[in-house]
Amino acid sequence: MGTGCGQSVARFTHFAAIDWSGAAGKTQRGIAVALCSTGTQAPQLVRPGQIWSRSEVLEWIRDAMPANTLVGMDLGQSLPFADCGAFFPGWSQSPASAHELWALIDTICADDPHLGANTFVDHPAASRYFRRHGGREGAHFRVGAETTGKGRFRQTELKQREQGCSPYSNFNLVGAAQVGKSSLTGMRLLHRLGGKVPVWPMDPVPASGSVLVEIYTTIAAMAAGRRAGRSKIRTSAELGAALTTLGCTPIAPDSHPAIDDHQADAMITAAWLRNNAARAALWQPSGMTPAIAQTEGWTFGVA
Repeated sequence: MGTGCGQSVARFTHFAAIDWSGAAGKTQRGIAVALCSTGTQAPQLVRPGQIWSRSEVLEWIRDAMPANTLVGMDLGQSLPFADCGAFFPGWSQSPASAHELWALIDTICADDPHLGANTFVDHPAASRYFRRHGGREGAHFRVGAETTGKGRFRQTELKQREQGCSPYSNFNLVGAAQVGKSSLTGMRLLHRLGGKVPVWPMDPVPASGSVLVEIYTTIAAMAAGRRAGRSKIRTSAELGAALTTLGCTPIAPDSHPAIDDHQADAMITAAWLRNNAARAALWQPSGMTPAIAQTEGWTFGVA
């Protein structure tokens, strides 16, 4: 199981957070990247003013990100497995691990531009497990799911609920708050990293170098004094207050006059990662077994 010891998890020198997007198109206004180093200086946006593409984020992580960076991506790094003993129960091609899941999605979506994942969710077999637009609920969407019809959840998402969050099933692709599309496109990125940046907890945490983890920006926002249901920040004053709560050096009240909630989420979460990277309990959560680590993965920050 990929975990980290106290020595290894305390040696990061930079902390990055990426607010991700599964929206259609070459570039996505919902993507934001923030970075900070050790100390108390507030995180800064990477390439401010740029409208990122998913491929550009992949290239930045792989080729331009500082060494020894703990980078968090706001997406689900896998799909539920533990509840049914499979990602896609009843499908002969259902993978046995998260790494194999990423490869399957990337292979099926090889012709989808911009790291899109439409071909996978429309696949004759895979589509049976998703809830899609137009009232198209797959025959297996509720297999093993809660009676509320919200879809299946990973074990880390059940733990998120206990911390006051409201996660959505990665099999749900409908609604403004759904995260399924961003998670599936993100899995293509994780596969294309090709091991150059290890992904915790699927991969061991090395003694040096960068590591990528899954984050849930609401956890960081709550630590910054926001309520789970009102965690979004869209003003410079609110951003400054949140960063100060996280121990950052105060920023000027008008330093980010055009801040949007995606950029604010990334900046706040980068600061939160810096504060929590050395907490051994977050690298060894009590509910994460070796099997769960290799199949469903885990959200960093969920103890």
